[in-house]
Amino acid sequence: MARVAGIDLPKNKRIDVALEYIYGIGKRNAKDVIAKANGQIDPTTRVKDLTEAQANLLNTILQKEYKVEGELRREISGNIQRYVDTGSYRGNRHRKRLPVRGQRTKTNSRTRKGKRRTVGSKTK
Repeated sequence: MARVAGIDLPKNKRIDVALEYIYGIGKRNAKDVIAKANGQIDPTTRVKDLTEAQANLLNTILQKEYKVEGELRREISGNIQRYVDTGSYRGNRHRKRLPVRGQRTKTNSRTRKGKRRTVGSKTK
């Protein structure tokens, strides 16, 4: 099992698919990383068949050119915290755990709001 960017990649997957297990790397970035390896890594190679040199090459490419895992998570949470601290509309929505991007909240948004809590009875 190859360890790239602090993540153990699944050994039976192709390298272009296995790179997607790293937070911040999707299909496109995975293909770009392999392309930047200058032909030293074939996209159809299985992770178990990677050499140490190839794994080190992937590590150096990811460290130099991409924000992944902890660094990316810190940046995103820092951005959200900045919105909250400045008191912007988006920050207030984050603070209240409501949808941030203008979605309706009267009927939908159960994912953000959580389980329904009945406020009062509707009997007269």
